[in-house]
Amino acid sequence: MLEPVTAVHRFDQRGCGGSEDTGDHTMGRAVADVEALRRHWGHDRWIVIGHSFGATLALEYAFAHPGRTAAVGYLSGVGVGDWRAAYRDEWMRRTTVAQRERLAELEAGERSAREETEFRTLCWFTDHADPGDGRRWAAEDARAGFPINWAANRALMAGTRPDADVLARARELDLPCWFVHGDRDPRPSGTVRALAGVVPGARFRLIAGAGHHPWRERPGDLRQVLRELVADQAK
Repeated sequence: MLEPVTAVHRFDQRGCGGSEDTGDHTMGRAVADVEALRRHWGHDRWIVIGHSFGATLALEYAFAHPGRTAAVGYLSGVGVGDWRAAYRDEWMRRTTVAQRERLAELEAGERSAREETEFRTLCWFTDHADPGDGRRWAAEDARAGFPINWAANRALMAGTRPDADVLARARELDLPCWFVHGDRDPRPSGTVRALAGVVPGARFRLIAGAGHHPWRERPGDLRQVLRELVADQAK
């Protein structure tokens, strides 16, 4: 979506996808990895855009390296406050009893390759606004050959900054921050609005009809927002 208007770099986090797993799963290490990539690619400053956990990482990078951050794109993050209760309620609404029972069965034991695909599909399909498309897209993602790095997930979640600290650091940011969220994402938009509300000059954009992966359900709307973000820094 951005390659026609600017250089785009994407990477796999340490221990995920095609990146080597050194066992060093801390937020500080993750931020240092992003900074190492900036130096490697030779940019004095750049826009950092992160999705889901990547949104948290992008913000943490801006906290640590404000002079190197031209802007932040916080896409489909969780914000501050109790987002888990609202997420759980929406997940329950979007699943059937049979689906929840089957997921519990799969979670409890060893899984074959076929069962692993089924498990991931059941975990992920509720991220999408449309249940039919959600099952199809989740199944596509579930067939990816990479394992889920549960150790990295647990360590990074345990190492996230407390909300009070996030808010205190966010109030001090002096750079453009765009908060983008789908109104059908099971993760509530209210907690993201709460975070955006303390960042000086932040922009909050709610994309109608989009779930957790807005590039799939509302690609045109997301493309427009991302290009506006980039164009805003070129003025």
